[in-house]
Amino acid sequence: MSATLSRRGIEPRWLLLALLAALGAGAVLLLMGRVPICTCGTVKLWHGQVVSSENSQHLSDWYSPSHLIHGLLFYGALHLLLPRRSLGLRLLLATLAEAAWEIAENTDAVIGRYREATIALDYYGDSVVNSLSDIAFMWVGFWLASRLPVWASVLIAVGFEVLTTWLIRDGLALNVLMLVYPLDAVRQWQGGA
Repeated sequence: MSATLSRRGIEPRWLLLALLAALGAGAVLLLMGRVPICTCGTVKLWHGQVVSSENSQHLSDWYSPSHLIHGLLFYGALHLLLPRRSLGLRLLLATLAEAAWEIAENTDAVIGRYREATIALDYYGDSVVNSLSDIAFMWVGFWLASRLPVWASVLIAVGFEVLTTWLIRDGLALNVLMLVYPLDAVRQWQGGA
């Protein structure tokens, strides 16, 4: 393999390990009792209604951009922390982090926290297909960050945050804020007040 390909590309073994990590997360989620697909019986490419029992049940929704941002952030952090390690290893570590989040996010404790601290009263966790799709969105963000200049990655992240904040009054930053330090004023604003 040429120096350029080994430096910029990902060896197949790392891709396989990342895929196995994602599938392992899917298996854990099934063992936790998560539904494979939406209980509505369909799998939609896009579900755009946030306040809905079908939110986080399909392939993509308004929270998919936050998972793409995860990929941008994971790439940046791992590039800084492990600059001499292969891109493939960093992808695997990012996948393990995203998979761990998908599992944690679907525990009763975190689902309860979402319902208690945010306006997500109808949130009952993700379907397995949605969680796997979230991991895939993270992969897209990671890949973009590996190919784009830093300013472009920052622009994508800020653009998606502004877009989702404007359209659905939520996004990655607000989601983290409301899970860690819920504010009544933000909850009221998110609820349309």
